[in-house]
Amino acid sequence: MPLQEVASAVAGLRLARLRATEAMKELLKQIDAWKTSGEQIALATVVHIHGSAPRPEGARLAMTRGGEMIGSVSGGCVEGDVYERALRVLDGEAPALVEYGPAEPDSFEVGLSCDGEIEVLIEPHDDGEVGQALREAIETGEAAVLAVALDPEAQRGRRLALVGKELRRVGSIAADLDDAIVEQAREVLEAGTRTIRSIESASETHRIFYEAFLPPQRLFIVGATHTAETVCRFARELGFEVCLIEPRTAFTRGDRFEAAHEITSEWPVDVLDGARLGDDAYVLTLTHDPKFDIPTLERALRSDVRYIGALGSRRTHEKRKQALRELGFGDDELARIHTPVGLDLGGRSPQEIALAIVAEMVATRYGRERTTR
Repeated sequence: MPLQEVASAVAGLRLARLRATEAMKELLKQIDAWKTSGEQIALATVVHIHGSAPRPEGARLAMTRGGEMIGSVSGGCVEGDVYERALRVLDGEAPALVEYGPAEPDSFEVGLSCDGEIEVLIEPHDDGEVGQALREAIETGEAAVLAVALDPEAQRGRRLALVGKELRRVGSIAADLDDAIVEQAREVLEAGTRTIRSIESASETHRIFYEAFLPPQRLFIVGATHTAETVCRFARELGFEVCLIEPRTAFTRGDRFEAAHEITSEWPVDVLDGARLGDDAYVLTLTHDPKFDIPTLERALRSDVRYIGALGSRRTHEKRKQALRELGFGDDELARIHTPVGLDLGGRSPQEIALAIVAEMVATRYGRERTTR
């Protein structure tokens, strides 16, 4: 496949791969604007899919009584019916859990254009303590997991959340179930996913929808090179929060790096020292310049970052390793550095190298690192 088509495919996957946290941020921005205007707001969430479906679990559609909308639960197939049901919820009806399957050809019934089935929860927008706690976690970049009761109907829409580093419990679904729900929520947060799980009580089965909201994966790129230009684009499309570090301001003029979330002319050590580097961070140096590479790699190696990449030949890296050994690093620590950087895709152009680097970062994210370097 030509590189241009690969880039296009990556861009096309953006919505599907967008993290729940980023999607919720965008939704909350619009909801805030509606609230300022005094609008009543309902929220529809895809809580389960079976087979092929237009949108994934966790996809949301926010709606106002006045008919404004943001998001989607089906790409347009059932949104009209969802809106009508949302109006009834805003009028005081209980939250609704609606199943939609494929529509018959040439019929006027409400249904999906594909062969799958979806379950959609329709409820008023949560502006209570759970909603506020979840918002604060998302805005401050902390992890959170939301649990929403689907069945039995009497509990539908009740919420419990675990938020922040200490996983503080907020809200309640049922006093006799909350401890079990918390245990399941911790497992879902660890997996970083969305799912429905069941809990059996003496009299009935309780279905709970869980959704994890994770801090963004942060990528720090040192060096405004041609390769960095494409890395910024690909990484952003795949959900990374991209910070480009380049003290040489002439290198970042123009709009070459508009895909980066942040461009800073500070020295790499100043940025990295204040960045609280942990396992949500990736550090990549592309400069070939020891005065940038060595301090950057030193800071990365002294942290728990998930990925460290350094562009350069094996000969260049041997010199880097010698300098790092003089700073006290051993071979096991130096083995954390990915170099030659990127998966071996055979490409040689800056764009192809960028593709290989981002592919390696994704492989690292999912625990499929190379075992030898």
